[in-house]
Amino acid sequence: MDEKLQKVLARAGIGSRREMERWIEQGRVKVNDQVATIGDRVSDKDNIKVDNKFIAQRRTQVQQRVIAYHKPVGEVCSRDDPEGRTTIFNNLPKLKSGRWISVGRLDLNTSGLLLLTTDGELANKLMHPSNEIEREYAVRILGEVSPEIIKELTKNVPLEDGDAHFTEVKAAGGQGANHWYHVILKEGRNREVRRLWEYFGFAVSRLMRIRYGDITLKRSVRPSKSEDLTDQEMIILYQSVGLKYVVEDIQKKDKRRFKANKTDKMSNRTVYKGKSSGNRR
Repeated sequence: MDEKLQKVLARAGIGSRREMERWIEQGRVKVNDQVATIGDRVSDKDNIKVDNKFIAQRRTQVQQRVIAYHKPVGEVCSRDDPEGRTTIFNNLPKLKSGRWISVGRLDLNTSGLLLLTTDGELANKLMHPSNEIEREYAVRILGEVSPEIIKELTKNVPLEDGDAHFTEVKAAGGQGANHWYHVILKEGRNREVRRLWEYFGFAVSRLMRIRYGDITLKRSVRPSKSEDLTDQEMIILYQSVGLKYVVEDIQKKDKRRFKANKTDKMSNRTVYKGKSSGNRR
């Protein structure tokens, strides 16, 4: 059975479907040594190249892995930053094949939950506006907000790129001049949370995403660290966008965990030996 080229490439973890469409338009993709065009369909018998590098057919099979990453303030979500700032991709687990695709972005001064996956089709579904996936943020505002303004925030607010609103705004405590609120959006426009508050004259002093869909940021995931989603979380996440998650063989999963633990232990042992040898001097 043949499928759209951009869908096959996205599933291989090379990039999101939209990104693959741009690459095809830029002439970076070839099928059977012919420059591909938007609308091309391929099967497992076709030879695919990206930037003249052959894409093995085993890579075009669904690679279903998702991690929850705790982005701190100061990290950027691009793969390469011209200003030399730390990117989230510096701290992600290494992959034998494919690459991590970020489900949306958080700006430089926003922290919290980022989902990253090897499955481009899943990434595309989670980001597509038609699926209306909820994003929940904890927001710290300078100044007290009246009930009337909170009500206005849940109505259409005219921003420069179109009307926007929160689906829910809940007070979450605070002291002195600072007050915390939890807000929910069903889209991911650039700086949308900040701009909605700024429209009513409030400055956001802290902003943290705490939930994406049904996935919440766990306290155990420290800043600049990540954690694989559980099978149950994966099932729920895939079902939320009409896709199916195939539960990974438990022996493969245990083997991966064993290798990770072994690497950590060897690293700790090396540090310990270094300290010990230094003490003997």
